[in-house]
Amino acid sequence: MYNKNLKVTFAALALLAAVFGTSQTAQAHCDSLDGPVVHAARAALSENNVNLVLIWVQPDDDDAITHAFERTLAVRKLNPEARELADMYFFETLVRIHRAGEGAPYTGLKPAGTDFGPSIPATDKALATADVEPVLKLLSAKTERGVRDLFKNTLAKKKFDKNNVQAGRGFVKAYVEYTHYVKSIHDSAASEAAGHFPETAASPPAAHPHK
Repeated sequence: MYNKNLKVTFAALALLAAVFGTSQTAQAHCDSLDGPVVHAARAALSENNVNLVLIWVQPDDDDAITHAFERTLAVRKLNPEARELADMYFFETLVRIHRAGEGAPYTGLKPAGTDFGPSIPATDKALATADVEPVLKLLSAKTERGVRDLFKNTLAKKKFDKNNVQAGRGFVKAYVEYTHYVKSIHDSAASEAAGHFPETAASPPAAHPHK
């Protein structure tokens, strides 16, 4: 009877894993197979300690995660194939609920090694080495280059023939991108960070065109 129940559970987990794993993209490094949430999930399963993953979800989700954890532990005992699928189901469930708790969308797990640009590795390395200076230098270099480039482009287009509407529009576009870029940096620095931010694959600093 016990084995029969495990097989039923395994079938249910397989279905859920298929449903939750259809998308190939996600929005944050927390969604990747080598991200901190999945890392915590692997440790929890290895040590049989659900507390290692509960810190990644909201208190209201403790029961759901604990239930999924217990089901996963049971199915892992069947065979290596069941173990692999059960683990993936748990990873998907944990990350999905983690994202929902932060008010962020979940669109599937990203493969290990996904490039999120230099900022995420820098922040993680800073915590590992207890040295935040490289992070500050990275931000300073990126923002300075962005401001200088946009400023230079705007300044070059500032003096235009007032009867040349096309040139005037070129200046306005450059001006809006320049001022919005500076404002976005200032506003981000002045506001308290909270919740999730849409971390995408590596890309250059985005300008902020007028809409």
